[in-house]
Amino acid sequence: MSEAETLFERIIAGEIPADVVYSDDTTFAFRDIRPQSRVHVLVVPRKRYRNVAELAAADPQLLADVVATAAKVAELEGIKDTGYRVVFNTDSDAGQTVFHVHAHVLGGEQLGLFGRYE
Repeated sequence: MSEAETLFERIIAGEIPADVVYSDDTTFAFRDIRPQSRVHVLVVPRKRYRNVAELAAADPQLLADVVATAAKVAELEGIKDTGYRVVFNTDSDAGQTVFHVHAHVLGGEQLGLFGRYE
């Protein structure tokens, strides 16, 4: 894998298998391999930006597309009406491990609080 290529770019290209939930011209959504809730889907813009702040500054419409796809995923997964969480982790302290911006769509059960573990 070249330095310019992320794991998510390889998944989008079909080089690495994924359980795809939804795909359109600007976004790609697939199940997380280490789910943190009954529903845990990642929404990735097809164009790579390092994090959500970089995406917002460079392409606000694409950020809107990511959020709209997160809502579409919630509908497809049957959690739109019961509630869901959309999370963007930004950099290492927040737990970001793949530096290609992605939204986590979590739900399907009562979710706990988030932040520092006590």
